[in-house]
Amino acid sequence: MAKVLIVEEAEQVRVLAESYLEEQGHSCLSAGTSQGAMALLEKSPGIDVLFVDVDIKGEIAAGIKLAQEAIKRWPHLKVLYTTGRDLTDGMKARFVAKSAFLAKPYTVEELMTTLTVHFSIGPLSRPEAARPASSLQSV
Repeated sequence: MAKVLIVEEAEQVRVLAESYLEEQGHSCLSAGTSQGAMALLEKSPGIDVLFVDVDIKGEIAAGIKLAQEAIKRWPHLKVLYTTGRDLTDGMKARFVAKSAFLAKPYTVEELMTTLTVHFSIGPLSRPEAARPASSLQSV
C-alpha cells in the first residue's frame, strides 16, 4: 500500500479523505497549507503520492505550484490533483508528469479507482472496508 500526503485546506474534507485511504490500508499524512506539506515531505521519507487540492488557502493554483516544487525535490512522487471547480486548459498544462485528476465531490470508490488506474496503487482489496453505495459520502 502507499504512503499518501493529503493537502487540503478544508479540515472536514481532509479528514474524510484520510479515513477513506486508511480504510483501504494506506498510510496518510495531511496538511492544510503548502508550507505544512513541504515540511512533512522534508521530514517524512517514503511518501508515494501527493494528493493535493488545486487551490489552497484561497490562492488559485497553489496546489499546482506545490506539486511543481515537490517534484523538483522528490521526483518519484506521483501527484493526484483535486478541486471542486472548473479547470482551465492553462492550469491542466501546468500539471506535473505522473499526475492524475479527480473532481470533487468524489466517492471512496472513485478515489481508489483513480489511485489504482493511474498509479497502480492498492485496488479495493479489503471487502470489509468497502462501503455499500447507499452509505457513500462524497467529498
